[in-house]
Amino acid sequence: MINRVILVGRLTRDPELRYTPNGVAVATFTLAVNRTFTNQQGEREADFINCVVWRRPAENVANFLKKGSLAGVDGRLQTRSYEGQDGKRVYVTEVVADSVQFLEPKSSSEQRGTTAGGGYYGDPFPFGPNQNPRSTNDPGFSRIDEDPFANDGQTIDISDDDLPF
Repeated sequence: MINRVILVGRLTRDPELRYTPNGVAVATFTLAVNRTFTNQQGEREADFINCVVWRRPAENVANFLKKGSLAGVDGRLQTRSYEGQDGKRVYVTEVVADSVQFLEPKSSSEQRGTTAGGGYYGDPFPFGPNQNPRSTNDPGFSRIDEDPFANDGQTIDISDDDLPF
């Protein structure tokens, strides 16, 4: 049997973090995922998918993701039910996330007026442009924004055996 879900979308609101009576963290959030097609009016619609993440990743999601943050979710689809206040059975379908990836750096979400983490366990670029602890004189250092494959007019000699595909 296969039950696998992979989503990329934006959070519709800040994640809600709670703890079970045993102290286990659980975060819930809704992800807006754009559809690949447009409706008859030419507008792109979105699906709003409820997600749940547990333990340490739940705390990371609550600490680093906010409304509007771009996130990738890898998990499984799960359906549960409970008895509502009116006595009727209520069914809930949600994605239980195995992992949540933070897909944009903190600076781009701050431009939208929110804050978000840049990586699964925090910001992968925690230093500003002049705060990098490695020196640019270090021969093993290259700036992230410098393209090592930029076209400088020279041909590149690569064998087909060197390519990974």
